[in-house]
Amino acid sequence: MSRPLPDRVTLLGVRHHGPGSARMVQAALEHLRPAIVLVEGPPEADVLLPHVRRLTPPVAVLLHDEADPGRAAFWPFAEFSPEWRALTWADAHDVPLRFFDLPAAASLGGPETPPDDTPEPQVAVDPLGLLAEAAGFDDPERWWEDVVEHHGDPADLAEAVAEAMSAVRAEYEHHVDDRTLRREAAMRQGIRKALKDTDGPVVVVCGAWHVPALRTLPTASLDAAALKGLPRRKVSGTWVPWSHGKLAASSGYGAGIDSPGWYAHLWETAQGKDTVARWFSRACTVLRDEDLPASTASAVEAVRLADTLAALRGRPSPGLSEVMESARAVLCGGDQVHLDVVHTRLVVGERIGEVGDEVPRSPLAADLDRLRKRLRLAVAAEAKSLRLDLRRDNDRERSKLLRRLEVLDVPWGTPDASRGLGTFTEQWQLLWRPEFAVALAVAARHGTTVESAARHVLEERAAGASRVVEAAEVLDHAVGCELPEAVAAARAALDRRAAAATDALELLDALPSLATTVRYGSVRDTDPELLRVALHGLLARGAVGLPLACRNVDDATAERALAAVDGADEAVRLAADDDHRATWRRALRSLSDLTEAHGLPAGRATRLLWEAGEVDSATVETRLHRAVSTNAGATAFVAGFLRGSAALLAADRSLFAVVDDWLSGLAGPDFEAALPLLRKAVTEFSTAERRMIGDRVKGRTRSGKPTGDWDEDLADRLVAHVRTLLGPRS
Repeated sequence: MSRPLPDRVTLLGVRHHGPGSARMVQAALEHLRPAIVLVEGPPEADVLLPHVRRLTPPVAVLLHDEADPGRAAFWPFAEFSPEWRALTWADAHDVPLRFFDLPAAASLGGPETPPDDTPEPQVAVDPLGLLAEAAGFDDPERWWEDVVEHHGDPADLAEAVAEAMSAVRAEYEHHVDDRTLRREAAMRQGIRKALKDTDGPVVVVCGAWHVPALRTLPTASLDAAALKGLPRRKVSGTWVPWSHGKLAASSGYGAGIDSPGWYAHLWETAQGKDTVARWFSRACTVLRDEDLPASTASAVEAVRLADTLAALRGRPSPGLSEVMESARAVLCGGDQVHLDVVHTRLVVGERIGEVGDEVPRSPLAADLDRLRKRLRLAVAAEAKSLRLDLRRDNDRERSKLLRRLEVLDVPWGTPDASRGLGTFTEQWQLLWRPEFAVALAVAARHGTTVESAARHVLEERAAGASRVVEAAEVLDHAVGCELPEAVAAARAALDRRAAAATDALELLDALPSLATTVRYGSVRDTDPELLRVALHGLLARGAVGLPLACRNVDDATAERALAAVDGADEAVRLAADDDHRATWRRALRSLSDLTEAHGLPAGRATRLLWEAGEVDSATVETRLHRAVSTNAGATAFVAGFLRGSAALLAADRSLFAVVDDWLSGLAGPDFEAALPLLRKAVTEFSTAERRMIGDRVKGRTRSGKPTGDWDEDLADRLVAHVRTLLGPRS
């Protein structure tokens, strides 16, 4: 048996993050002056409501399972969100406010589980699409923008939205999923409690789709039965900064909107007469910031065009589609690339919110905020480049912080992969993502400060390292983070794993990471000689076992061996002393001379010896001839030799002739079999190097004598063969 809601309850059905709905809510609250306000959201967030006045949107409620902080979810709010207007109005007028919905404990999943505030239900039909179609619109967003976002009098919208949704819901009620029904049962329980706690007016702010289900109250026992058996968890939470980019539907957010920046502009200008003109003024500023022409006269012309388009389409005023079409035609000269800049900066927007220092958070998050402010590192929603000179104390502290956060799976900064700036300089790209708040919550179990948490994580990784390369990587991170206890733990783990290792390739795999550690150790207050001793020990054992590790192996092992040889050679060049460089060269000679070795690492060893000046071109030519004359493994040897740069190869005519003659002399099936390995080698050549190789080939005949003539017959046969290899066109 159901009964209608008392007249003192007003249901405000809204579109989440809609400025038209926000104006409706604000106007209704000012008119009704309720005794209590209910807002769709998790009840566990009620304890966070006293901090609303210390927030600058966009912000989000972050709730997580205390036993497993990775099970977390966000509930975002923008300045133009109707729920946010309800929160700020209640706070400003000292009116009690509660969240009402399913408890977060019933829905927490993985770290990026979207909140339960999706504006449309998970049903087989799109209710907004049906209403838009009935009104003659082919786009639900466009319809909503016309009837709500541009509505001149928001006071009567609540009842109109309720009636429209009731009509759709009545026809499609059987499509509503069980989760939505449980949520609405929880919402009705929240309304019952509010009616019991106050005799005054009650205002309910919720998604428009839920309004029909809340207009009547079934017996409380029915709703209690629907909620029986929900999971229980102890949930904690806080407020975290959010961004317009994360509000966008393209970010994957379930209740996302296409144009948060545009909606913010609509809210800030209150849909006044100068809304479109001010937007085009901002667009011109954005384009000029990118050194693109955008004059005041063009902005005026764009406004006129937008107004004309709206009139032709029968719209009350220009919407986003008219504005963007006008911007493309007038401001951007039809250039989509320029329009994309405007879309990113203004339609989506780059705004990020702020959370006051008084808002409670985990000790780890508070420590990060303290360090960030002391080191003058600003949180931003767009990527920013940061160059650090490690000889400066502040820059070095910044580097330590960013590296420690990396260890905690909070990659605020991404280091430059090339590290080509010298020992004392680092290049970073900084980009803060709201989901890092979850990672901080997860990392809080490791320590109360960034330093202690990172140290604990590295010590755990050192203890759990099962391979030499894993221990070397932990050591590299520990040195970069400047954590002496973690350095000692990783060094001990490296010694343990190295003592137990019998695979030469495993030992060599650890050298690149260790060489980097040696190179940067002096900058990080770590004795590089202690690290160099470890590198030399691994190098000596790996070098002795290298030839045997490449003997009679399969292709997959050969690829791994080639990578190990390349990495070890670079490590030797960077960090080994003269004696150990000589040890490494002897290992490469042994590998190059070993007839039973797989061609890939053997060919690569020959190439490295040649580039280092350890063998001359005549010796290399002899070894190439030996490899190609037997034919067994010839392709692998040549492919291994070709890997890397092509400049030296193209410059040495005799070596080039050996490879070219071998390749030209292959029979059709052999040539096709050789293509995969050779193609992989050639793809590493730069464009300039490929052109150089092509010019050298063009200057040779099949007999090896230079010529400038073009062989038309040969070219036709080559083209036909390549087309055969590529297969028929679809």
